Amino acid sequence: MEIPQLDRSNYLKGLLITARKDNQLSEAEIAIINKFATRLGFSSDFFKETISNLLDNKYITEEPIKFSSQNIAKSFIEDGLKLALSDDAISSAETAWLKETAKVNGIAEEWVDKKKKEIQSKPHLIGKTEFALFSLI
Repeated sequence: MEIPQLDRSNYLKGLLITARKDNQLSEAEIAIINKFATRLGFSSDFFKETISNLLDNKYITEEPIKFSSQNIAKSFIEDGLKLALSDDAISSAETAWLKETAKVNGIAEEWVDKKKKEIQSKPHLIGKTEFALFSLI
């Protein structure tokens, strides 16, 4: 599936927002975001610059992201949950933001809760399995 450039940018932006929602950035989160940045076609210099300023960058707005298709949005929510859980805890801010993004994309909150429970039931697989986006591109 060809993913539009705007969706690619928004996907990465959404992962960055998710990662900073708990006001900390773990090594696991950085590694996961780096995988996405590379697969989405962003340069390593761009990634390094963005990560180094992420927690202090006031220019990254945090409105929920609207994707061009529900398939891309569901992929994003699933990957966002995996990212949030990669540091062994998911904050209420991370969950709330992902649910808001789901809502603007017409995805039921129940779907997000079900996906979250599914991912939490297999914590040893986070970061070791393919991410949802990678099956689309």
